[in-house]
Amino acid sequence: MNNAAKTPAKRWYLWQGKDQQDRMQRGEIFATGTAMVNAQLRRQGIISAQVRIKPRSRVQAIREKEVALFTRQLAAMLKAGIPLLQSFEIVARSQSNETLAKLIRTLRDDIETGSSLHQALARHPKQFDALYCNLVAAGEQAGMLDTLLASLANHKEKILHIKSQIRTAMIYPAAIIACAVLVTAVIMIWVVPSFKQVFSSFGASLPWATQVVIYASDFLVSDGWILAALAVLMSTLLMRLWRKSPIWRHRAAYGLLRLPLLGRIARNSAIARWTRTLSTMFGAGVPLVDALRAVAGASGNAAFADSTAVIVQQVSDGVSLAASLEQTALFPGMVGQMVAIGEESGTLDQMLDKVADFYEIEVNEAVASLSIMLEPIIMLVLGVIIGGLVIAMYLPIFKLGSIV
Repeated sequence: MNNAAKTPAKRWYLWQGKDQQDRMQRGEIFATGTAMVNAQLRRQGIISAQVRIKPRSRVQAIREKEVALFTRQLAAMLKAGIPLLQSFEIVARSQSNETLAKLIRTLRDDIETGSSLHQALARHPKQFDALYCNLVAAGEQAGMLDTLLASLANHKEKILHIKSQIRTAMIYPAAIIACAVLVTAVIMIWVVPSFKQVFSSFGASLPWATQVVIYASDFLVSDGWILAALAVLMSTLLMRLWRKSPIWRHRAAYGLLRLPLLGRIARNSAIARWTRTLSTMFGAGVPLVDALRAVAGASGNAAFADSTAVIVQQVSDGVSLAASLEQTALFPGMVGQMVAIGEESGTLDQMLDKVADFYEIEVNEAVASLSIMLEPIIMLVLGVIIGGLVIAMYLPIFKLGSIV
């Protein structure tokens, strides 16, 4: 048996002690244990040091936007001729997110101990996916890391812009629907019971619409917790299926593309991300088959990932990329035609960029149109629901007034 001993995990340590001039100093060190901390402090001339593990604080999530900004900053530092390790330290100091700052210093330490940049990045797949690492590896191999990092930052910023456009378009309808649900709940739980007490003194039969509203109100007041529990249960179940079930994610991805309005936006958005990513990788000198393998998950849609796997196999067998795309139902004919021109003229990356630009414009226009279209529809639905409730509750009063 030849079991290698596991390397202790690194963590942050707080220390304080006196330097050679007997002045009190304190700081933090990222190390595998107190022995390493003490050794580093001795080399710095710190004596009588007290060392303790830094208490865990609330971990800040690292957002995609922050990774894009880090990439842009690192590219600028390298372009200015600053050495890689020094660039990492400068960028780490400028971060307001402590979690990201620690990650950058961890990357610096890994590179300082002999790892290449793409190897250090690959140890953190949550922040740096295969596409990111492959592009960095290509940049290191070609000796143009600053240029590749700048291209990668452009790519991530454009992808984030598409996501932001779609997210922004959905915020307004979601807010209006949430307000409508809240107003309806207030009417049904507090307002309708007050009307019910008034109606009980009439001693006359109520219109059927009023009776339906009262029955619904009685149910919400007495058993509304059942609906709330079912809503929480369904939400939890759907989230669990999304995270744990690849089959369910595939079905949801294919189903999304079939929706009347959202399907078009989802398809165009996926095509824009797919072509933009392939353009960035192929333009960086990554072989087409390797670039396609890395692009498989870049579209953000399982249907496109499945189609990309088929395209990879066909291109590996000698079929042109344009012919493979034309055999795939997910890509419109225009994409295949532009790719064919790019393959014939040797400007595939430029043609893919033009396709991505076109579909990003399509997404922006579709999102704007969807927002304009949804606003009157939502207002009409809300008017019907809330107006219907008000009318149903005032019908008995109108009926009583006509009798009198």
